[in-house]
Amino acid sequence: MRRCGIDPGIEGALAWLREDFRLCDVVDMPVMMMSKTRRQVNAAELAKTLRSWKSESEGGLIAYLEYVASRPGAGVSGMFSFGVSYGIVQGILGALQIPMVLVTPAQWKKRAGLVGQPKDMARTLAQRFYPEWDLSRKKDIGQADAILIARFGDRL
Repeated sequence: MRRCGIDPGIEGALAWLREDFRLCDVVDMPVMMMSKTRRQVNAAELAKTLRSWKSESEGGLIAYLEYVASRPGAGVSGMFSFGVSYGIVQGILGALQIPMVLVTPAQWKKRAGLVGQPKDMARTLAQRFYPEWDLSRKKDIGQADAILIARFGDRL
């Protein structure tokens, strides 16, 4: 069964891996502008990507979705926006009947050996696993997280 790792935030991404952990594709979370300053996950584009990956996954597709709760000190509007994004992702997975496993950041980071490491270490580790994939942009942390969520999601 192929796997999809999902970092569900606006700056997140999706990674698609084969059964043998070879990387098929990684895409930034599709977003759309809701106003001059507000962005939201583009549900139609997300569904299009996941539907395509599911149809190309002969043995099926399972999604490992990062489960993130509210953080102390986080702004109300920011957390609401994140919750909307998270809900859109869950809704699309449900509508497409893609099985989902919720994985906390602590779980996948522990499996990846990243606990206590700077956030950017995820990008370094993902680049080691997939040197052919360009993760050179600072904003590629979302792609790196999605890759690592997919790799370590089932090792709970």
